[in-house]
Amino acid sequence: MTDLLQGSAFADVPVVPRVEFPVDPALPDLAKLFNGSWVWQASRSQFADADRIPCQFRVRQFSHTPGRSATISYFADWAPEEFQSPDILSCRIEAGTPPAFSRYPRDQFLPGLEQAAYPDSALSLLNEHVFAFPRRKLRVNMIRYRPGNRAVLRHRSGKIGLYVRLMRPSRVEGLLKAAEIIGHSGFAVPRTVGYWRQGGAVWMSEIPGRNVRRLMRRAKPPDPDAILDGLESLWSASRHAEGRAFDLRGAYRRAKRTFGHALGKYDDVRQVCENVSRTLDPFVRTWQPSTIAHNDLYDDQMLLLPDGRVAIVDFEEAGPGDPMLDIGNFLAHLKWAAHVSSSAKKDVSGPYYHRLRDAALDRLKWNQSDLDMREAVCLFRITTNAIRRPDQNWRHRTLKGLSLVANTLK
Repeated sequence: MTDLLQGSAFADVPVVPRVEFPVDPALPDLAKLFNGSWVWQASRSQFADADRIPCQFRVRQFSHTPGRSATISYFADWAPEEFQSPDILSCRIEAGTPPAFSRYPRDQFLPGLEQAAYPDSALSLLNEHVFAFPRRKLRVNMIRYRPGNRAVLRHRSGKIGLYVRLMRPSRVEGLLKAAEIIGHSGFAVPRTVGYWRQGGAVWMSEIPGRNVRRLMRRAKPPDPDAILDGLESLWSASRHAEGRAFDLRGAYRRAKRTFGHALGKYDDVRQVCENVSRTLDPFVRTWQPSTIAHNDLYDDQMLLLPDGRVAIVDFEEAGPGDPMLDIGNFLAHLKWAAHVSSSAKKDVSGPYYHRLRDAALDRLKWNQSDLDMREAVCLFRITTNAIRRPDQNWRHRTLKGLSLVANTLK
């Protein structure tokens, strides 16, 4: 057995896609995150059967703050004959500390995730923090997971369905406040039915509807006026409902740092980045929140209900912001989908971009250049997706996104 373990420790396990980023002197282990043999050797303690070797590690997400930290998550794929779903493995490296691995659902920053992810312990949590659930089988599905940051799970028992949002405990109050704010909108919104502060868990009701991004890819999106109706009532919400203001400057700086490290010093893509930054920098420096807004609006945040209404199911950033930035962000996501990310034959993100933009300008009488500037700064941030979810064409996708930013600013 010892020989087996020693052999498996140095197994040649590929990481896909194969990507390379410039060296970060403060994080000497950064390049190792894309070395499958090192990943397997360093992470074997996370697996109960340590002599079983994955076929490969597929990169799910990659987040890097140059000089400070990096977090990466992988799918650990097993041999087809094992009939086992991929495991999710994460690694965080920080300057001056050894790499820290975790395997879903364990996450040191999300203390409630592990209990919420298993049916028996999840049922106990529901009974304690929500309401008495019948003693029947509870199904748990992972909807979204960003290591160290947040997760969304679905808890279902019979016809009863809830979504639980897991976060760092310090963020619970912010989400509860955002839920209160979004309740002032004209959108259908899920009800908060329970929370567990110490575990960073908030349960919300399930809303029956169809995801708008999926409908976009099937050429069945909602009427833009249905979205604008819901937004206008949110934007006019009384100031007493305000919560944490949207930090555009911080978000923009993080995007610039990501590009600055990944693109190196003499990259042709970097030149495009610097050119658009010279135009965006003055706008970001002087931008101020003007009223209540959603602050992260795009199609994947919405559901279309059977009666034609639109529901908002993600709203953590709701608070003082900028109505025009809401629309600019939605337009930026549509442009990114139309030109970079989506390959669905029926995707109507491109035509819908023009429908939504024209409807907003016609109804709200905004200055077109002001809206273009906000769309551009949002698209600049979205383009970091090419680095955070890397593939072998990440430089090309980054150049394409930044070129779209430049064209938007013309």
